[in-house]
Parts: sequence; structure tokens; C-alpha cells
Amino acid sequence: MAKSKSEFSAAPASDEVPHSASETDSNLSETSIELPPSLPVLPLSDVVVFPYMVAPLLVSAKSSVRLIDDVVAGNRLLLLVLQLKPETEEPTSKDLFQFGCIARVLKMLKFPDDSVRVLVQGLKRARIKRFESDNPYIQAEIEGIEDELDDSVESEALARNATKQFQEIITLSPNLPDELKIALLNMDDAGKLSDLIAANINIPLPDKQKFLEVASVKTRLEKLSGVLQKELDVLQLGSEIQNKVSSALSKSQRDYFLREQLRQIQKELGEGEGGGDLGELREKIEQAAMPEEAKKISLKELDRLSSIPTASAEYTVSRNYLDWLIAMPWSKRTEDHLDINRARRILDTDHYGLPKVKDRILEHLAILKLKPDKKGPILCFAGPPGVGKTSLGMSIARALGRKFVRLSLGGVRDEAEIRGHRRTYIGALPGRIIQGLRKAESNNPIFMLDEIDKVGTDFRGDPSSALLEVLDPAQNFAFSDHYLEVPFDLSHVLFITTANWLEPVPAALRDRMEVLELPGYTDEEKLRISKEYLVPRQRTEHGLKSNQVTIPDPALNKLIDAYTREAGVRNLEREVASICRKVGRQIVEGKRQRVTVKPSDLHDMLGPERYFVDLAERTSETGVATGLAWTPVGGEILFIEVSRMRGKGSLILTGSLGEVMQESAQAALSYVKAHARGLKIGFEEFEKNDIHVHIPSGGTPKDGPSAGVTLAVALASLFTRRKVRPYLAMTGEISLRGKILPVGGIKEKMLAAVRSGIKTVLLPDKNMRDLEEIPKEVRKKMKFIPIKNISDAYHHALGEHTNRPVGALK
Repeated sequence: MAKSKSEFSAAPASDEVPHSASETDSNLSETSIELPPSLPVLPLSDVVVFPYMVAPLLVSAKSSVRLIDDVVAGNRLLLLVLQLKPETEEPTSKDLFQFGCIARVLKMLKFPDDSVRVLVQGLKRARIKRFESDNPYIQAEIEGIEDELDDSVESEALARNATKQFQEIITLSPNLPDELKIALLNMDDAGKLSDLIAANINIPLPDKQKFLEVASVKTRLEKLSGVLQKELDVLQLGSEIQNKVSSALSKSQRDYFLREQLRQIQKELGEGEGGGDLGELREKIEQAAMPEEAKKISLKELDRLSSIPTASAEYTVSRNYLDWLIAMPWSKRTEDHLDINRARRILDTDHYGLPKVKDRILEHLAILKLKPDKKGPILCFAGPPGVGKTSLGMSIARALGRKFVRLSLGGVRDEAEIRGHRRTYIGALPGRIIQGLRKAESNNPIFMLDEIDKVGTDFRGDPSSALLEVLDPAQNFAFSDHYLEVPFDLSHVLFITTANWLEPVPAALRDRMEVLELPGYTDEEKLRISKEYLVPRQRTEHGLKSNQVTIPDPALNKLIDAYTREAGVRNLEREVASICRKVGRQIVEGKRQRVTVKPSDLHDMLGPERYFVDLAERTSETGVATGLAWTPVGGEILFIEVSRMRGKGSLILTGSLGEVMQESAQAALSYVKAHARGLKIGFEEFEKNDIHVHIPSGGTPKDGPSAGVTLAVALASLFTRRKVRPYLAMTGEISLRGKILPVGGIKEKMLAAVRSGIKTVLLPDKNMRDLEEIPKEVRKKMKFIPIKNISDAYHHALGEHTNRPVGALK
């Protein structure tokens, strides 16, 4: 294997021969050479040798060094062929192209490292007919290829065009010597011309190999025309870019000196700071009514701006910073409408129910009227989706007459979203709090931080920690954004946050907020909301008149019971919208002009019923009990199923249960075992059977201690062979001593129970006081039984057939 002249630097300067053939002696012409039928083949890794081209090569492989020795001792002829893959260290005949160039060794120099430098000149194209051997070096039978000349006018035009293009390339390219121009002008043979250009043009080796394989001179010139034009375009574009860069630098320097001269002239005349853009900025700073500290920083930044060239990137950064300081509503605020009766009417018009939230807002209005400088509270609306948390914030803004700004925190993981970026970063901006205030153009808007429970944390910081200062009335009067670096008073802002679930909210952040629970709506409330809000709104949005579609109460009740089962009304509104679309299509198609939706029509419009009450069917067997659970999207009922099979007394738990619920199952089983005598259960029942506890909907994670009493009742039902009373549900945590402990989420659980058709609920005795928060219509539909221990639960759930436990098993 041989390498190109880049590694022939050790050769004397006198050995360097140009790549043209203009200086070649006539005795080197191929016409004076008698070609043998076969020649040794020298593989090339990084150069393609063309006829009449003189090239220095480095030969280091032992086989190739032997080849050179034999060639120099003989007729000095060999075949130079390019490798298929340049990285091949010891190529064989399979690693070579089929075409190459017959060449003569002009000079050879041996070096102490056993390598050889040779100077070769290409003589003629050749094709390898077959390889004769690979040892001690590659030998091949060859066939010489003559140039196919064409004396047409077109060929002459192509040759002249190629000469002109290549001369321009030599002028633009720093890598090509000017001597090539002389060689071009003294070359009359079109074939030699094409080979000279192909050897020196900057194209990949495979493309040069293709030129070597073409015998037709006209074809080579045609292909060269496109390649030369592309190379010429690239060099011209590069030259233009370089000229533009040099011109831009010169202009920037010239502008700097002119600007410095102008500044000195204006300074001498005493009018440098008063006019133009800087004077306008100074006037805006004076009118912005900034605090003293902010004004001082603004004027200092303005003085700095006056000494920065406008073409500088630093000028843009400084100017943007001043624009933000000027645009902030330092003293702009909207006047509150402190009419409590008007505010009550607006809140009642926009939202049905929610008495606690409305009372809290009206209380805030009353205090503002008594003490106008009262700092705004931090309210948190917590409840399942679709109960109106976000829209309630808009209603509060309308009632107070303030601007409304909403910031969704769902998925926010970068602390800079709250506090902003440092101005040292490219593209830095203030945080979303400051951006919202600038957009509102008021320093006392209603600022809603939506989905605060979905704030994330990663390597970019903890946004919830950055919110601590924002949502603390004792600190936010001097909130510092990383971009502004000037304290801004947030104490006049009424911050409202929303969350589906308070558990993910850090305790320190939760402590700064006043939580208002929005548990969900009863069926009666959903009916009222549908009639007064949802149906009229969807009729308007779908372009229907009030007399074109009517949905009476029976149809709405069935829609609520059979097609939606949620705490909020979002899905209910979607179903109403679907009905309006169906009716709208019928009216447009001319099938009907007025539609009164009946309960029987819902199947055709919305499909089969999605929800139905199957409590009696699910609890018709032993070992099944109904529990109540709280979830971030509202309350739910859980069917706890227990079965037994022959085994060794193992406890199997399935249904995607969390650790706390698994521990509750262990505690319930321990209690049942300990009081087996009182329940008239033989102890061998536990020793000879495995117990399997399963809670359906296995894809939904479940956790919490409130299912303890339900698990204990289900186990007792299984072993005493007594069915749990139908339409009965229960909730409560148990202790190993059989005590029923209070749990949370009572209101959500009761709403879920009434939606599912529960008639009786067993509640921990200490949770009975929570019934005051439950709507009256719910309390009228259900019976609530207080239980203090598991014995009470057994008695009410399994009936008088189960005797009360008398003590632990001895």
C-alpha cells in the first residue's frame, strides 16, 4: 500500500515535480513504451494517479517495498490502483478497483526505517483483465485503454470552458499554485487537459476514480463542467462571506470612532444627554413613578447605555432591561368595587353553590372596605377536576373589578420560571410572575396559580421553593426577581392557587395558603347546574335557539346517573355538547325543527349506558364488602372481595394495593384470627386455607388506612358465611384492639356513596361531626350509623347472626 506526496516531505526539494505533464520529456511518453501483458500492482490509499501526472508516493508495506525493488531493477513499469477502502492495511486483489493507471518509477529513495519514497509518472489508463497472484505482491493481466478523441466543435468548446473555469478556481483557491495556469495555457491535448483538471480539483477519491475509468474525452469534459461550476460557486460564496465579515468589522470600528466623536461634541455643547432616544428613556423613567431604589438603578443603567455602541449586543441587553423596568406597574392599580351585594350577584350568576368560597370572598371585600391597605390573602381552591376552581378565579376578578392573570404550573420544573433568569444569560427574561404583572398593567390583579400540586423538581431547581416568597404575605412585599434585581411589591396581589390534591404540595408552601375545599356536586346540584348553566351555554355555542332543543329534567337525571359519574361537571357538559351536535345535524338536514330530548333518546344519541348500580349483585355473596375511598378526582366506592382456598395459611393481596392498605389487610386478618372464638370460627380454618384479598380495578393504585374496617368485615363475612347487607358501605381505620379510628375525605366519600346508590353508611364515631359539611339532600337519602369498634361494624353489617366477640383466642 502506498500513500500520497503528503508523506514525501523527506525527499530533497529537487525531487519535487509539478503535477502537470508540460515538463515531461518526450522519452517518457507512452508511445515509446512497449506494454507487457501483465504488471505488478501497487495499491494506493489516498490518491488517484492520472496519465501524465507526476506524484511522490510513500511505500512502507514489505510486499510493496519488494515490488518497487523488482520494478526498479526491471522495466520500471507498474500499475497504480486505488483501494476500495482506504483504511485497509494489507489490501489484496479483492480490495482494489478494476481500473488503474500504468506508471513509470522516475526516482526511488530508501530511508533508515525501511520505507521507500518513489516518484512516479502516470502513462496510460488500463483495465485489469484478471489477477494472476497476490504473493509476493499483486500481479495482474492488464489491457491498455486509449483516449477516445472527438474533434467536434462541441468538444473544443467544452475544453475552453473547462480551462476558463479552472483558471478562476486557481485564482480563488489558496491551495492551488499559480503555475497550474501556465500548464493550462500550454496544453493543446483535450485528454491531457481533462486529466490535469481532474487530478487537481477538490473532489472525493471515488469521483476521481470514475474520471479515470472514462475513456471518452468528451464525456470527461462534460462531467468536469458541472463539477467545476459547483466548486467555483462554493469558492465565490466563501469569498463573498469573507469580504462581508471584513467590511462589517471595518464599519463597526468606524461607527465606534464616529460615535465617540459625536459624544464628545454633544458633551461640549451640553446637549448630549437631553435629546434622542436616551432623552425619551429618561422621560419615561421619570413618569414611571418607580420606588427610589428602582429609579436609581434605572438612571445608572441609562448612563451606562449612553456609552455602549448601538451595534453592540450589550446595547440590546441593557435596553431590554430598561424597557422592563419602565413597563412594570410600580404604582398602577385598578380600583376595587367594594359593593358586596353586587359581588354576591356576580358570584351567584357565574357559579351555583360553593357557599364557603363565596362567603370567604365577600368577607375579604368587607375587610378591604374597612381597611383599604389590607394585604391580599393567599387562597387555595382544592378539589377534584371540573368543579369550577379556575373559572371561579375569573368570577372573583369580575366581582372585584380587577385584572385577571392565570399561570399554569402543571409540569413546571425550572425555578427560573418563577424567579426569572440572570441577565448574564443570552435570551434572559423575568419570571412568569413579573411577566404576568406587566401584561396585566396593574400591581393588584387576581393572580391564579393553576395546578400547584403538579409542580415538578429536577436539576434546574425547585419551583415550589421559589413560590414560598411569592405566597408569603410577610415577605412578598419585597419580591426579588433574578432578572430585575429590584424588589417589587406583591402584597396588593390577590393570589389564588388551585390543586386537585394537597398531598404533593410541600408542607411549608401549604402552610402559607388558606385552603378552601371544593368537594364536588350532588346529583341535585348537577341538575340545577345543567339547567341554569350548561344547557344554555352549549345551546349558544352550537348556534341553537332555546326553542330548538329542550332537555327536560328526566333526561338530565338519566344523563347524570347513567352517563357520567364524577365529582365535577366537565364530562356532563361534554355529553350535553354531544346532544347539541346531534340535534344541530338533524335540524340542518331538515329532519326535525324542534327536539325535546327524552330519556329513551339518550341511547341513540350517546350510546349504551356507561354506569349502573350493581351493589345488590356485587354483595350477594359472602366475602364481599363495600368500602369508601378518597381520590384526587373525588370519592369512589370499592368492592373488597375475599376468598379462600386450600393452602398453608398465606395471605395473598392483589389489586395494586399500596403499603398502607396492605398493612390494613394484615391488621384486619390478625384481628379476625384473634377473635375467632367470638365469631365462632375454628382456628383450623386459618391454618389449612390460603386467604386471597382482591380489590377490583387492578390498574388503579389504591392506598390508605380507611379500608381497614371494610377488610375486617369482608374477612368475617367469608369465615362466618354471612352476607354483608346490601346497599351498605363503610369506612374507617382499625387498630389491633378493634378500635375504629377516624379518617378524612368524609364529604367526598358520602357524595360518591349517594351517586352509587348506597343507603346506609357505617362511619367512625369521631367522624359524625363531619356530617355537618354534607348537603342536606344527601343526608336525607342515607342513614349514617356511628361505630366505635369492629364489633359494632360486624353487628350492623352482618346482622344479629354474628355474636359480638368475647375475647381473644387462647
